Amino acid sequence: MFSFLPNSVLQMSTIFLSIVIEALPFVLLGCLISGALQVFLTPERVKRWLPKNRFLSILTGSILGFFFPSCECGIVPIVHQFVKKGVPVHTAFAFMLTAPIINPIVIFSTFIAFGNSWVMAGWRMLGSFVVALIIGIWLAYFQKESVLKEKISQKIETSTHHHHEIAGIKTNKVKRFGQQTGHVLTHSIDEFFDTGRYLIIGGLIAAGMQTYLPTRVMLTLGSTKILAIVIMLILAFTMSLCSEADAFIGSSLLSLFGTAPVVAFLVFGPMVDIKNLLMMKRYFNGRFIVSLIALIAISVIGFTLFI
Repeated sequence: MFSFLPNSVLQMSTIFLSIVIEALPFVLLGCLISGALQVFLTPERVKRWLPKNRFLSILTGSILGFFFPSCECGIVPIVHQFVKKGVPVHTAFAFMLTAPIINPIVIFSTFIAFGNSWVMAGWRMLGSFVVALIIGIWLAYFQKESVLKEKISQKIETSTHHHHEIAGIKTNKVKRFGQQTGHVLTHSIDEFFDTGRYLIIGGLIAAGMQTYLPTRVMLTLGSTKILAIVIMLILAFTMSLCSEADAFIGSSLLSLFGTAPVVAFLVFGPMVDIKNLLMMKRYFNGRFIVSLIALIAISVIGFTLFI
């Protein structure tokens, strides 16, 4: 039926569909969680649950991903909702960086992909914690500007004010479960359609880069350790794989690049890829995103150079 199209276009279409089909369930799950957070998580609860100490708060966010797993495909809406509800930025982003890596499914898939060995899974988890710690400290102690776009910040202020007004009026009234479920679904649907378009655009760009970017050239460039690590960061970014599946690709590259570059691939990919970048662009200001990605890349390179 589509035989008149060039092979490269057909290949790109196949890759695009595989990316979208693989990511959609996780984006939907992320949006459902985001909707639940919108309804049930109040700023008062956040302040009560989180440690006051900023460093302990970073550690809490980093560990939370194990008990509250989420694929990177749907993590951005959750993080946005965390920040919107008063979770400190350093805690929210520590969670964002570790959750797609330290959750049990990803740990087990990494273990299986590398021949039932815990070595790569261990390096991967350790790397995610190190990077999350560095980013968390940067956000907690050095990042002074707002990370959110100005329009988003204004919406949050309005939403928070409105929430307090409602709380004051309905102090002794409990919402029915059906009403709460309706609110969750409404927020989830809105979030899904807002986020979904960025997934489509990101998937299209990733598919195009995988099809037309000369991967063989990049493979031959990885002659030195640091260059191989950089090449693997680029591959991780352009391939935009889900963290549940990227270990199997990484294992196939182990003989070509060695341990350190593959660990860089496994750590950097779930933290920064094309899909995430476009989703982050919706909520967070551009200068912050550039600084965040640069610091993540430097942290990953620094960590893997010691392996």
